[in-house]
Formats: sequence, structure tokens, C-alpha cells
Amino acid sequence: MEEKKDKSFIIRDKRIFGETGDVRQDGESEAEAKPAEMQAEPEQLSSVTESPESEREEAFPEVNFVNFVLSLSTTAMYHFGDFPDPVSQKAQRNLTAAKQTIDILGMLRSKTEGNLDDDEKSLMDGLLFELRMRYVKEKERP
Repeated sequence: MEEKKDKSFIIRDKRIFGETGDVRQDGESEAEAKPAEMQAEPEQLSSVTESPESEREEAFPEVNFVNFVLSLSTTAMYHFGDFPDPVSQKAQRNLTAAKQTIDILGMLRSKTEGNLDDDEKSLMDGLLFELRMRYVKEKERP
């Protein structure tokens, strides 16, 4: 069998400006000037970027059907004005967006007919009833 030789590659930096912000005059990129041993390995770079991402993933709940439905219902309640906007800290009503979210839940309920277990079906039916009744009340309110 033939031995595979380790193929190296060259990184060509085509930026006009150097690390200091000055215009390069010699045309040679700084990455080419560094020996291969000094350049970061891809494994080293990925370990640096993966760390914060994995920490953020732990903060989110498990992705499943129930949590997805609850997320949509929370979105509808946000549009009813139950929660303040994170930026402005003011609660605002948007009945058009609330209706659209309720309609999405209704479509999801009809498209999953026969595929839900009893708990999921009860959750969907209960949420849809409550959100639809809330929409009617909010629509009558000035």
C-alpha cells in the first residue's frame, strides 16, 4: 500500500490592509509569511467557537411537540399584550398577529389529526379554545 503524504495548503490573505490597519505595500500577505506551525489548526478553531454555543443550547428547553405548541400559544399571548416588549418594556396589542398565531395552531391541529396522543390532543384543544375565546373578548374591547 502506498503511504498518504500530508498535503499542506497555503492561505492567501488578499486584504488590502494589514493587522495594524495600514495599507500593505509589499503585496505579501501576513498569513503566507507565517510558518505552518504557527497557523491555527481547524480543530483548535472549532473548539473555541463551540464552547459558547454549547452553553447557550443548555438554556433552551427540549424541542418536542408540546413545547412547540406552548411556544406558539405564548406568542399569541404576547400579541394580546400580556407580556412587555423586551426592548421597549411596553406591552402592545397586535390582534392581527394573535389571530394569525391562533390560525397556525388550528392548522397544526387539523394536520396532525390522528397522530397525537391523548395528552397532546387535550393540550391542543384546550389551548385553541382558550385562545379563540380570548381573541373574541379582545376584539370587542376598544
